[in-house]
Amino acid sequence: MAPELSQQVRLPSRYEDLDPAFRGRLRPNAPLIEHVQRAYQSMQVSGGIRFLPLFGKSGTGKSSAAFELATHLPEARVVALSRPAIESRARLEAEIQSVRRAMSPQQLLIAVIDQYEEAVAERGNVPTAFVETLALLDRGELRSFPVIFLWLTTSRDFQSRLVEATTRNRRILVSPDFELLGPGRETWPQIIEETFRFHNQDRDLADYEVLEQDLCALAGSNDSLGDAIEAAGERLFAYTRSLHDLSTYLVVMLWPVTDGLRIQRIQQFTDARQGYKLEWNAWYRALNADDQRQLPLPEFNRARLYFDMRVVPIAAADLHPLCRDLTNETDALHRTYLERFEKTHFFSIVSGQWNPDVYSPLRERESKRAEEARTWYEGVTTNPVGLGKRIARILTGLGQPAEHEQNVESPNGRVRADVLLRKPNPQRTVIVELKAYSAENTMPSTICGAIQTTLKRHAHFAGFLQRQ
Repeated sequence: MAPELSQQVRLPSRYEDLDPAFRGRLRPNAPLIEHVQRAYQSMQVSGGIRFLPLFGKSGTGKSSAAFELATHLPEARVVALSRPAIESRARLEAEIQSVRRAMSPQQLLIAVIDQYEEAVAERGNVPTAFVETLALLDRGELRSFPVIFLWLTTSRDFQSRLVEATTRNRRILVSPDFELLGPGRETWPQIIEETFRFHNQDRDLADYEVLEQDLCALAGSNDSLGDAIEAAGERLFAYTRSLHDLSTYLVVMLWPVTDGLRIQRIQQFTDARQGYKLEWNAWYRALNADDQRQLPLPEFNRARLYFDMRVVPIAAADLHPLCRDLTNETDALHRTYLERFEKTHFFSIVSGQWNPDVYSPLRERESKRAEEARTWYEGVTTNPVGLGKRIARILTGLGQPAEHEQNVESPNGRVRADVLLRKPNPQRTVIVELKAYSAENTMPSTICGAIQTTLKRHAHFAGFLQRQ
């Protein structure tokens, strides 16, 4: 089922909108850090304060780079100056002194003026007056305390005016033409994905039909990281549902496993706590380079979302006691074994009882029971139809009416369910595809290929892909 946008999806593009806990994860800007360190070293030798007018195009990450300097320079403290402090020497000195009292004498203070050129545009003397104030502070009480003033601007002309204002006191100027370029364009897709995941409980953008290839395209067509993030945000709210409503479907790829290694291999393709939902990025990374380029990935992803696809492991030891003789359709299903089956993750998912808060990882420990199940399962992989038929009977015996080998039709085609459950309240059709592979054949490449087959089959069924 596709996620609802009413879940307050967030993809902030501005520093002030980022979760404070995420800000410390932002990538450092090496050129800015280098300029600040060089200025600090200069102040330690010759004293005084320093001033850096910093130009950067909108969306390049000026605020992020400046305000997170303290994250990457532990000896520094960063503060934002208020607007009154820009226009009043007394207010500026009071704010700086207030902060300095809580700092050690040699600790670096970085005071940031964040894009106030619009506020002072009608007062042409403000840049000159501010720099003259810095010059006076440089000769006054602040000369013995290391302070760097960063003025962030999106205007080259305004940067030039700030630089010209330092003509009579060039010592304080760190650089006359510093430009912050931001992270390299090749890193933008990863940054956008990281930002989205952090602000949305680790959800993937793929859950909203925004894939890696889409992010790469946005990175190539936008001028700045901020613009690319905003464009990705627009994509989040623009995707549409199929006209044929398939949100009442659940597709479960059921994979019997015989040991912990196979459990782990299945789980690496899923978000196990969320009911073994197929995790798009994990599956995508398992594809070879040719498949990543050539497969109809947007259509496959839509099928994953609309059919709420799961890849669920089930211990062979939970099947074995109920499936010893698949040729005997009247074989008794003992209550003890049914109750054990009822506790499996598979049953809680298809019965609609899954609760992530009480999730406990699936484990298959070495035991006589596990060894007997392993031996039994080696001979069952050749009879998946018989196994599917028995699983349908087990589910029915547990109050979940199920049928085996059933066709499901849509206006675009049909799929065949190994086990089918039609649930009336709430209405939902559960399609179980049995992946009865041998233990030796339960390899990451095999799992990846089996998932691809199911995605393709259901993409055709939904009409996302046209049959050739």
